[in-house]
Amino acid sequence: MTTTFHIRLAVQVLRAGGVIAYPTEGVWGLGCDPQNAHAVQRILKLKQRDPAKGLILVGGELQHFEPYLDHLAAGQVDRLRATWPGPVTWLVPANGVASSWITGRHPGLALRVSAHPQLADLCRAFGGPIVSTSANPSGRPAALSALRVRRYFPEGLDYILNGPLGGRRGPSAIRDLMTDKVLRAG
Repeated sequence: MTTTFHIRLAVQVLRAGGVIAYPTEGVWGLGCDPQNAHAVQRILKLKQRDPAKGLILVGGELQHFEPYLDHLAAGQVDRLRATWPGPVTWLVPANGVASSWITGRHPGLALRVSAHPQLADLCRAFGGPIVSTSANPSGRPAALSALRVRRYFPEGLDYILNGPLGGRRGPSAIRDLMTDKVLRAG
């Protein structure tokens, strides 16, 4: 069972530039401080992921994303609010606040407010969003257990925040805020 102690330990690891694994609504994720370029590069290397693809940021509440949303119209923010917290990742136009190691080659930024209580608590304790990418090497199925995470990544992770998945089957849906196009079904 995960406790406040475990959340605090995960936050210490994140603040020290570490890479952690944690459960989300539907799959295990890898995360780090999105402001730490070295930590982001570690995740990309672990996953063997092309940096041009960009990464998702996950937060515990809408306020975590205020710096990234200040250029959006009130109606657009209302659309986000209507699906959050929840398993919908929105691609929003980037406003220059997010680093290129997060956006990749894209003009947008992928954001989600998690409905997973433990992940939301982690982000609140961290004080903002963290990187969220599925815990798997590129081309392999996303991990559905801490054991699979350990098998995929026997080295390179600094902490595994144990806990249950949120009951969904698979990763979050991804939608484009400007076109409402579904980029990945959830």
